[in-house]
Amino acid sequence: MARKKKEENLGGLGEWIVTYGDMVTLLLCFFVAMFNMSDVEVVQLNQMISSFNNIGTGASTGGQTLSAGRMAELGNSINSLPSMEKGKMLATAKKKAVSLLQPEIKSNIIRVTIDERGLIITLAADAFFRKGSADINIEDTRDMLLRIAELLRSPELINRKIRIEGHTDKTPTDPNGPWPTNWELSVARSLNVLHYLVDFGVPETKFQVAGFGDTMPLIPGDTEEAYASNRRVDIIILDEGHL
Repeated sequence: MARKKKEENLGGLGEWIVTYGDMVTLLLCFFVAMFNMSDVEVVQLNQMISSFNNIGTGASTGGQTLSAGRMAELGNSINSLPSMEKGKMLATAKKKAVSLLQPEIKSNIIRVTIDERGLIITLAADAFFRKGSADINIEDTRDMLLRIAELLRSPELINRKIRIEGHTDKTPTDPNGPWPTNWELSVARSLNVLHYLVDFGVPETKFQVAGFGDTMPLIPGDTEEAYASNRRVDIIILDEGHL
């Protein structure tokens, strides 16, 4: 009688449904634990979020997919597979960069990020150059530049273009010196980084060079903290759309 009453409380499903539900919940927890957010590409995550924007509003036209995938019958195109593979290559390159440059990343000498341009390795100018100079402190930075060159020579980046961008703060240079304005100084710093990377084995044909002076600050304002952040050289492993 007690057994019958217990089954009635479960809606006639039987005690096995409790065990089954626990198993499904444990499996869900297991797969959530395996999911690594560091492997998610920012562009793909944004596409995923935007694909849900119109759900429940009546405005959705259907057929919105994260990106073209592996199976055409699921609404994707085989033509997108090369770009997906190249995105994975950049993600792999970022992991390698973080591994190679971990000590400098922890000490804020180097920063590794990804944006719409590609993978960016930002060198803090104060660690690589003397103040107001384009001459690299090679005695202090040789090992770092060697490791960056090792990354840029890696197989996953063999067909990638690399742009070196120089940036300064708003402090004026000596008009009678070798760099009359911050434009010349930023370009000279980019070129000197280029020369060392080429000397360390990266093919010269992979590079583009640019100098932006103080026109593209990371942090607006006139504080010393902002100036220190804005003095930098960005080594950008370009995404396909920014070649």
